[in-house]
Amino acid sequence: MKIAGIEKCSFVDYPGYLAAVFFTPGCNWDCYYCHNRALVDGHAPRPWLDREVALAWLDERKDLIDGVVITGGEPTIQSGLAEFIMRVRAKGYRVKLDTNGSRPAVLAGLLERGLLDYVAMDVKAPMDQYDSFTGVHIEHDAINESIDRLLNGNIDYEFRTTVTPQLTHANILAIARRIQGAKRYVLQQYRRPADACDPRIESVPHLKMWPTEIWAELQDLVEECCLRGFEIPIETEAEALVA
Repeated sequence: MKIAGIEKCSFVDYPGYLAAVFFTPGCNWDCYYCHNRALVDGHAPRPWLDREVALAWLDERKDLIDGVVITGGEPTIQSGLAEFIMRVRAKGYRVKLDTNGSRPAVLAGLLERGLLDYVAMDVKAPMDQYDSFTGVHIEHDAINESIDRLLNGNIDYEFRTTVTPQLTHANILAIARRIQGAKRYVLQQYRRPADACDPRIESVPHLKMWPTEIWAELQDLVEECCLRGFEIPIETEAEALVA
């Protein structure tokens, strides 16, 4: 498995735990608003971080962190992912996987082998708009299979959506209805990626303040709805914290 870099300690990437974040290069999608563009374009040969060095580094962090987050790019396109996770777990770490849900067979294999403790799956847009948001043709059945596997499984998980300028309130509600009953739905504030050149990035002003008018309906659709990065109005802040 290729490793493009490591964030040594994160307080936000694994809910409830201190974690190191391992970034994998490459992605099978081309989302125009991706903030990890250098990783998405990471197929070109380069000196990646040596896997054995990374694993040895984890031996030195046992008293400092609780878990490891594997993110990208898209980790499920990496060969050797399962074997790498097995070695991380053998060191006593919890493992969280970030994925776009495009490879349900890989996700299923990891879950069936008990290799994951937490999964965060990005739901980019309502299903009929996936192609325009991801820049490629999407197999909707694959996305739906990954969603349903998490909804109907025993793994701890969250679905999350980056609220890009093009997503309307109706779009967000449509996503929430697709994942209705989910344990946790996280809405992330969009941030303009560095060196962005796609015209869609600037075509619509993005919301810095959370739109309160759909908050109640969102809370009715999922068990827990969380906000990350938004400027939350005072009257909504308490609701967001206890949701």
